[in-house]
Amino acid sequence: MKLTKEQLEDIRDQQKQNNQTKRVTVPALESILYEALPALDHGFVRVIDYMGDDTSIVQSARVSYGKGTKKVSTDEGLIKYLMRHWHSTPFEMCEIKYHIKLPIFIARQWIRHRTANVNEYSARYSILDKEFYLPTEENLAAQSKSNRQGRGDVLEGNQAKEVLELLKNDAERTYNNYETMLNERFDGSTINENKKGLARELARMNLTLNTYTQWYWKTDLLNLMNFLRLRADSHAQYEIRVYADIMLDSVKKWVPITYDAFMDYRVGGTEVSAKGKLILQKIIKGQDVSPEDSDLSKREWNELMEAFDLKDKIL
Repeated sequence: MKLTKEQLEDIRDQQKQNNQTKRVTVPALESILYEALPALDHGFVRVIDYMGDDTSIVQSARVSYGKGTKKVSTDEGLIKYLMRHWHSTPFEMCEIKYHIKLPIFIARQWIRHRTANVNEYSARYSILDKEFYLPTEENLAAQSKSNRQGRGDVLEGNQAKEVLELLKNDAERTYNNYETMLNERFDGSTINENKKGLARELARMNLTLNTYTQWYWKTDLLNLMNFLRLRADSHAQYEIRVYADIMLDSVKKWVPITYDAFMDYRVGGTEVSAKGKLILQKIIKGQDVSPEDSDLSKREWNELMEAFDLKDKIL
């Protein structure tokens, strides 16, 4: 990731600010505030603003004054209880705002999480930067044969090089045509003084989906955790997982007690259906169980066995 001189100066100016406030602040999150944390080849994640901390969750749960309870252990117990029993509204009392630079095809996947406030860079108003996402060879994979929306074996040798060349050449060619239609370079200079440029809102449709865009993304802590539970998962697409992992680390800095509870009950935990619960009860009692008698589908059975590392013991 390479930032321009102007971008670096803007970040330094923002980080020099020293505003007085009576609101709670979090030193660990303040330490990375405004910093551009690299993602993929040209992307980044920046924490721009936030509201609240772990004590804000406790306050809203108890509707209390001050900084919540005096004992951190008591706050921790309450937050764990809220997380464990899916009492979600107290987590909505904390909010965070990110500035994110990401490829368009990831932005279109990301926007499916409709519980945030989003303001995207306008290609109707400005010219998009000449930057494209190109995967590294280890992240070029064939279509999975068992998962319609996943990756399979990694492409190797000449095939991988051929794919990368196609991605690079297509992106550069369409961007050059984009500039030609605009009659303007990405730096603002005019190509031909005797020609009119096509409207930016029309010229942009020619760009490839690996072109980078930017947006401000503001959400509350509850919906951020819902996003991270899906997108920081090992089954999520690699490219969006890169961003989710960076954001997950910012949550750890921001609300460490909530982070621990989230990792324990949401990320590290698992859900079991009523039918799955009956199977587990039989296993604990030493009773025989089989997929045929479980009333579970093959996929449900396999997921249950894998979640509790029982596959080799039962079959």
